[in-house]
Amino acid sequence: MSEEDLKFTPLRDAHVAAGARMVPFAGYSMPVQYKDGVLKEHLWTRESAGLFDVSHMGQARLRGVSPLSAFEEVTPSDFIGLKPGKQRYSVLLNRDGGIIDDLMAARPDDDGLFVVVNGACKDNDFKVIDAELAGQVTIERLEDRALLALQGPKAAEALAEHAPAAAAMAFMDSAAMTAFGVDVLISRSGYTGEDGYEISIPAAAAERVWATLLADERVRPIGLGARDSLRLEAGLPLYGHDVDETVSPIEADLAFAVSKKRREARDFPGAARIARELESGPTRKRVGLKVLQGAPAREGAEIADETGAVVGRVTSGGFSPSLGCPIAMGFVPPALAAVGTSLKVIVRGKAQPCEVTSMPFVAHRYVRKVKA
Repeated sequence: MSEEDLKFTPLRDAHVAAGARMVPFAGYSMPVQYKDGVLKEHLWTRESAGLFDVSHMGQARLRGVSPLSAFEEVTPSDFIGLKPGKQRYSVLLNRDGGIIDDLMAARPDDDGLFVVVNGACKDNDFKVIDAELAGQVTIERLEDRALLALQGPKAAEALAEHAPAAAAMAFMDSAAMTAFGVDVLISRSGYTGEDGYEISIPAAAAERVWATLLADERVRPIGLGARDSLRLEAGLPLYGHDVDETVSPIEADLAFAVSKKRREARDFPGAARIARELESGPTRKRVGLKVLQGAPAREGAEIADETGAVVGRVTSGGFSPSLGCPIAMGFVPPALAAVGTSLKVIVRGKAQPCEVTSMPFVAHRYVRKVKA
């Protein structure tokens, strides 16, 4: 896209003032890194607290007589059983069981279902939801709200100074509250593998809230580059790379998103395919790879078995700042998906040894139970 075609988040001027390098992403001008660079930003998030602008994501309210049950018609998760104050990860499915997008849906209050979808997919996502659930739900796209992610081991104490109630939240809790003098929607979640929060705020307050959080010496601004390396270390898929409309939740190692109740009912899009893959296994599986020698294997690199036969391809890959070695994710046949399996990645025409490893590459540090 040309510069003229790009959209801007409410924090664009703040990013430029902070010396960010701006790049096109999901149709927006977004900061890929600041002055410290990706490596330092990544490690800072692991040891302290990083602040991310994720306002390009799609935020919406789904309202209706029964938005929770209606949402089950386009996802394989148990939303009827979603309790107030909770959030759930799920996937929007096409009729062949492929993933249209992955998303978060929450009940921070009594105002329907609060949904956050990927920025590059949001227009199509809401179009699909509207078409499939016409007459059951109305969709209010929250274009007047920004979204921040505060991530890292010191995120909770940094946010508690402005939103004391957030400290009592555990992983995947969601709540509406007043903080920074405005109404906010907060979930204890994120896409880095670290403890942290996602904070939905009125766009008009975005620059002030951003500056307030960055005034804390524990918090630094972090760009898309480190966000990507953090989510890779966390073993989390990126839509459009590791998952797309041809990939099922079972192939993507996201079977947890298909609830037990829904598996038994088989009442969601693509249920026949997904049930078959659950019973007999998929034909391919997303795995983690540790590159033992050579350069990082990037997206698109071929994966070969020990004989040199190509058996799959890398969908995400790069250097792991935390581990000090190249890591990757990709799809291989189930027979080659066991941890410890020796494989090769083809980088610039050269076969490099790698092995299947468990994910996450770096242990998640979600706070699942808050100490009294």
